[in-house]
Order: sequence, then structure tokens, then C-alpha cells
Amino acid sequence: MDASQSNARLRADAGVPTSGVIHVRTRLTADFTVISNALAQRRGSAVTIGVAAYISSLPDGSPVSIAALCEHFSEGEILISRALRELEAAGYLERRRERTPTGQVRTRTYFYDVPGGDDPAHPPEPPKPRRARTAAQEPPRRDTVLAPGLEEPPSPAPVLADAAPEAVAVLTALRRVDPRLVLSAREAARLAPAVAEWLEAGVGPREITELLTVRLPDRFRARPASVLAFRLRETPLPVPPPAPLPPDAGRPVVLPFQTCDGCERAFRAEEPGHCRNCRDRLIEEHLRAAG
Repeated sequence: MDASQSNARLRADAGVPTSGVIHVRTRLTADFTVISNALAQRRGSAVTIGVAAYISSLPDGSPVSIAALCEHFSEGEILISRALRELEAAGYLERRRERTPTGQVRTRTYFYDVPGGDDPAHPPEPPKPRRARTAAQEPPRRDTVLAPGLEEPPSPAPVLADAAPEAVAVLTALRRVDPRLVLSAREAARLAPAVAEWLEAGVGPREITELLTVRLPDRFRARPASVLAFRLRETPLPVPPPAPLPPDAGRPVVLPFQTCDGCERAFRAEEPGHCRNCRDRLIEEHLRAAG
């Protein structure tokens, strides 16, 4: 006799949700990046979270400019630039202009796993060089390579006394427009060179103040200096006005009067000779004689 068949529905496994996502976990031992839930579950633009996750997965020294990110993502410059501004306003990203011992100015980008975890006024310690491992977790090699951009020693902190007084005056007056824009002496010294470039380009203090204070977020999640640094860095400098022409540059050159050797008419030319009519007549005579 055959065994009886039951049409009863199998009992669901305990703990399995009846709706929503069900994760199929795989334990990764290589080629993975750890990000916080606060960043992964951040409300707002998905582009911002994607850009943050991509930057977190890159090794130290990788380019993260707008052009470099546009080469990787299909979004354009506007969305990528907006994502970087949101990350900087939230305290995840910070870009600083630092002067090397040789006098050159370069931009360093710092990305924080947790916003506000480090003091924005003090750069984080450079990461220790790590030995490369293969995918099969082979023993590390003996030679190590420093991450690109970290070979040089950190530049000394800027001093407010060395900054341009006009630029410092613009920065210290920002708190009159927005009381939140209170800068420390070190922050003002770090931002003063960028403001000085704007002043040298012909932008007035009123225009710079409007640029730095218009449409600020309602709440700062990082130091205001980071937002000001981003605006000074990302806003292109205006085209300088053309140099004034010399007084005689627009006037045509007036040739002196000459007396024609053929018809004795007056005409303008650099040297004595024949007028146009006489030159044409002489050419016709030469052609007629040659023909």
C-alpha cells in the first residue's frame, strides 16, 4: 500500500521574515570594504552614498577629483559635485590645500569613516605602510611601498601673522552675516591664501562674502571651515579683465603725402614713387611691349 500524501503546507522556518529583504550572507576574507550603517543608510541622494562607498574602497593616493569620479560613474559633473558637497557638509570628506617644504601647494583629500572622529584642524597621521598580499593570502613580501602622496613630511601649520590682512579681514567679518561662521586663528590662516587669490583676481570683499554665505545648510555636521574651504576651492576664479590698450593702439597709421613722379599728383605712401593710376598704366605698357 502506498504511503499517504499530505497536502498540508510546510511550516515556515522560524525567524524568516514573511516580507522584505532576506539577506544571503557570504563571509568575505578579501576584497571588501567596511562602511558604517550611518553612511550606508543615510537618507537623501543615492549618488552621494554610492560616491562615498566608492571612495572608501579606493587605496590611499587614488584620485578622487570630479573628473576622476565622472570617468567611473555614469552621472555627470553636476551630480558628482553635489555628492561631494553633501559629503563635505556632513563631515565625511575634507580637502585641504597644503604647502610642501619646497613651496609647492597641493590638495589632499581626507575621507572619514565616522564624521567628526578627528579634529579637522589637525591632519590625521599618515597610514603605516602595509605589505601586499595575494588573493590566496600568501605570506607578505619583505619590500613595502608608501602610499602615493605621503612620501613628504607634513607641512607646518599656517600662521595667521603670515596671511594677507585683507583676506583675514574678509574671513573674520563672515560671522556678522552668519553667527555660525566663527573661525579659529589656524582655520583663518589656512583659508586666507584662497581668499587672497580671489582678491588679486579682482573680486571684491562683498562678492566673496556673498559667495561664502549664500545658501548655507541649516545645520553644520562639520566645522564651518570645511564648507568655506570647499566653496573657495570649487568655485572657478573669474576671468581677469583685458589689459588696457595703449593710447595710440586704436589709431590707424597715417602715411605722409608724396608727389607722383609721373603725373605729379599728391598721394599717401611711405616712400616717393608713382601713384596707383600711374603704376597701372606702366604695367599695361610693359605688357603691351612684351606682347
